[in-house]
Parts: sequence; C-alpha cells; structure tokens
Amino acid sequence: MSDKEKSRAKAEQAKGKLKETAGRAVGNERLTTEGRAEKAKGDARQAKEKMKDVFKR
Repeated sequence: MSDKEKSRAKAEQAKGKLKETAGRAVGNERLTTEGRAEKAKGDARQAKEKMKDVFKR
C-alpha cells in the first residue's frame, strides 16, 4: 500500500469517527450519518489498497 493512500485512508477513518462521535454527543443525526459514511469511505479505500498489494506479489 502506498504511504500516501494509506495515510489518506487512515485520515478519512479518523475524521469520520470524530464526526460520528460529535454527532452523537450533540444529538445531531445528520452529523452522525456523515461520520459513518466518511468512515466507511476510508475503510473502502484501505481495502482497495490492500487488494492492490496482494496482486502485486
């Protein structure tokens, strides 16, 4: 996995988790949903990069 894409995926996951937690804390369902979506996007990016690594070998 390229370092740039790996860090990008981790940043998206962290940002999503933060949004989700903040949304729950203040009772904002929209923010919670945005956080979940962003976290899922980061998870998907990480999975894609891992698959690339598997096929490179």
